[in-house]
Amino acid sequence: MSEQEIHDWLRKTVAQNDVVLFMKGTSKFPQCGFSGQVAQIMEYLGVQYHDVNVLDDMGVREGIKTFSDWPTIPQLYVKGEFVGGCDIIREMTQAGELQQLLRDKGISFNEESAIA
Repeated sequence: MSEQEIHDWLRKTVAQNDVVLFMKGTSKFPQCGFSGQVAQIMEYLGVQYHDVNVLDDMGVREGIKTFSDWPTIPQLYVKGEFVGGCDIIREMTQAGELQQLLRDKGISFNEESAIA
């Protein structure tokens, strides 16, 4: 696939799913520690999300980096908006900012696990 076709596919995937995690591996079997940390945060918060294993397709693995203009994986999208990678997601969760973003975007999650 061309870069344009990959970007079109990424745009469609992000548009069709409220929460998307581009990661190495899957939610059930993360293939790197950073992807595993974000998957754990999503599980902890009880967020339903669509996972995309970038290891399945080198075009997607490289394409997501240019699509978001972000050099690393994992990458989390909420309601079509790029939120960040592992460090950002972890910091946002600890500060209660991710939970607030989920509330603001109308994404259901386990409020009992929310810090703020």
